[in-house]
Parts: sequence; structure tokens; C-alpha cells
Amino acid sequence: MADGDSSSVATIEPAKAKPAVKPRPTVKPRHAPRYNVVLLDDDDHTYEYVIEMLGKVFAYPVEKAFGMAVEVDTTGRVIVFTGMMEQAEFRRDQIRAYGADFRMARSKGSMSATIEPVDD
Repeated sequence: MADGDSSSVATIEPAKAKPAVKPRPTVKPRHAPRYNVVLLDDDDHTYEYVIEMLGKVFAYPVEKAFGMAVEVDTTGRVIVFTGMMEQAEFRRDQIRAYGADFRMARSKGSMSATIEPVDD
């Protein structure tokens, strides 16, 4: 460059490094807790009652309701529904409100049912 030359030299600055993005820890999505409605066995209701009640309350076909009737009679209990707490309470209450089995004179009311948390 000669004297009096007004050219300037440009300086290039190095590019700024972007901060490293820290990965977020993996979090499993939380699901609402689920509950089982458990029908309990007794000697005051017939198979026909159980099949009819499960059909009307849960819209189960006769074959499924019969299988559940056999299980409750054999083991003393059967899971008839699984869902969120409000749904389970509603279904349990429907079972409890279904009424007595007219086929048996000693039947004085509905079958018993309870709610239990699902073991995940």
C-alpha cells in the first residue's frame, strides 16, 4: 500500500460458538391411575342374574358375562371393569344398585363390588 492510500483492511472475527444444548432428561409421561371394579361372589344370586346384570350394566355379550359368572363363582371374585376412578365408582355403584335376584327368595339386594387400584 502506498502512502495516502485510504484502503482499509477488514478483520474477520471468528464465529461465536453456540452454547451446547443440554438434552432434557427423559421423563415418562404420567398416566391417570387406573382402578379395577371387582365383583364379589355370594350365594344369593344366580348365574342368570350375574349374566343379565353384566349384560345390562356393561353391555357384555352373554358368552363373556357367562365366563365372568363362572370365575366369580369359582374364585370368589372377578374383575369386571378397569378405568379411571370416576368411571370405576360409577360402574361399582351401578352393580350395587341393580337390585335383588327375583329368582331366589333369599336374595335381598344387589351383588357386592369393590374398587381396587391396578398394579402397574
